[in-house]
Amino acid sequence: MAYEDKTLVCRDCGQEFVFTAGEQQFYVDHGFQNEPSRCTECRRNRRASQGAGGGTRTMHEVVCSSCGQTCTVPFVPSGDRPVYCSDCFAAQRGGRR
Repeated sequence: MAYEDKTLVCRDCGQEFVFTAGEQQFYVDHGFQNEPSRCTECRRNRRASQGAGGGTRTMHEVVCSSCGQTCTVPFVPSGDRPVYCSDCFAAQRGGRR
């Protein structure tokens, strides 16, 4: 199927931008069903403001179940399983694969 460049309007800044034929093919190849609604610059700014992974992680301070040192983890411990610092976690995991 042949694609032609389309002119779209950015939902954030209101400026027109071109959705090229190559970009349209990329969207089809990757299964994207919606056209982009933001221009390249606004998409870049939005990604930068969200940080890696789409947001900031809340870290929780815990005591390592193995060595007893205080450490932080990116999840809320449930209390029914041990929680390890990164060194002890690596040591625990080293025996499994």
